[in-house]
Amino acid sequence: MGRAIGSRRARLVFGLPCIIALCATSPGPAHSDGSQPATSPSATSSSTVSALFTERPPAIAANPGASNPFPGTGLLGRLLGLTPESGIKVGGLWAGNSDYLFTGGQKPRTWSFNSLLILNVNLNLDRIVGLPGATVDCSMLEFNGEDANEKAGVVQGYDGLPGVSPLVRTELYQLVWRQSLFEDKLIVLAGKSVPTVDFNNVSRPVDVSDPARMIPAVTSLTYTPIFINPAMLGVAPGYYNSAYGIMANWAPSKKFYITYGFYDGALADGTQTGLKEAPVLDGHYFTIGEGGYCWLLGREKLPGKIAVGGWIQTGELYGPDESLPGGTKPEYQVAEEGAQGAYSLGSQRLWYREPGTDDSGVSAFYQFGFNQSNTMLINRYFGLGLTDFGPIPGRLSDSLGVGLAWSWLDRRYGFRSNEAMLQGYYQAHLIGSSFIQPVISYIPNPGLNPRVQGVVTATAQLIILF
Repeated sequence: MGRAIGSRRARLVFGLPCIIALCATSPGPAHSDGSQPATSPSATSSSTVSALFTERPPAIAANPGASNPFPGTGLLGRLLGLTPESGIKVGGLWAGNSDYLFTGGQKPRTWSFNSLLILNVNLNLDRIVGLPGATVDCSMLEFNGEDANEKAGVVQGYDGLPGVSPLVRTELYQLVWRQSLFEDKLIVLAGKSVPTVDFNNVSRPVDVSDPARMIPAVTSLTYTPIFINPAMLGVAPGYYNSAYGIMANWAPSKKFYITYGFYDGALADGTQTGLKEAPVLDGHYFTIGEGGYCWLLGREKLPGKIAVGGWIQTGELYGPDESLPGGTKPEYQVAEEGAQGAYSLGSQRLWYREPGTDDSGVSAFYQFGFNQSNTMLINRYFGLGLTDFGPIPGRLSDSLGVGLAWSWLDRRYGFRSNEAMLQGYYQAHLIGSSFIQPVISYIPNPGLNPRVQGVVTATAQLIILF
């Protein structure tokens, strides 16, 4: 065990400088005046360093691998000599964090370390073979971590990088055919994908034509409910348990969309679908639909959106019988035929600091979800938060945010009746597409064990897109 933890720490310590060095060698942009770029290595290096310090990427989600279809910038492909004309984009991300449990929980005054690497290849089939609107995405995921959430006794998850066991894994994360039809009004995805990118994605910004009015990423909170509604935990595929399926998105305008998906639902039976290279198809299926509406509010055209969705999980589901001891044993479990639930989410820009000049200002979001299941961990959930973009003059890529996540738990698992979680963070832009993020979390009533005291944790997270 000690050797495994040491290996993880080594990845964090030695892998980070390598990736930063990779970012530092990013090729500079083409000259806007049309002149030929310099071929001198020293000149290229000089322009690259200058570009790294002047580039201003938008604020990003705390785990882009759970909320972005292409979690990267394509830098790796450019370093390999792949131009946009080639139709091949290669990139990815590395995210690493360390958690310290100050007080409370099941293992107070302990550290946890996590490392996430995603490599992605995107093939534009229109450029490569002349097939309009078609792309193929293939992603590999490697995760090495520790169960920080169990140490704290937190059911919802205050750290969104670690998921369920195994916490050391390498897997085919995505293998998706994406087909755009009717001038992008209809998009169809087929293959192994991450449904949380397309459904219940509260961090997705509203699509506006004016960059000065955009919401970069609605929030950069690190807790798990940002990436999957807790009322869907255990059944909905997502990070890092992707699943095979098909999704269709119809958006007749920028204001309105409807999305439907049908997926392999073996996750509900305890199967780690992320680790499966082929569909399981064992009688468990997950169906989900979502409709959303977007708007620009008032004279300042403040962007906002609202979405509602519903889901159905088929197949026999299992949970503990509250009337018998040892609920984790199969002979003591009760079953139900499937489960259903619904959710809603929304975001609204509240204020612009410099209207029409940049995207700094304050936005808010909310989340809600429920199910009628007798076997799922969480039956109801409510969350909300505020985000201040560009809170410090001259640092427009930074963001500051707070959030509340409140879940009502199934007490047959031995949980508390509910669990509340407060979190605050500051996401600071470093260089290129890298961000550092200190986070403080407070859970007054950790739900895993009613005897566990309130939890205070600190997280330091680094995110690098390449």
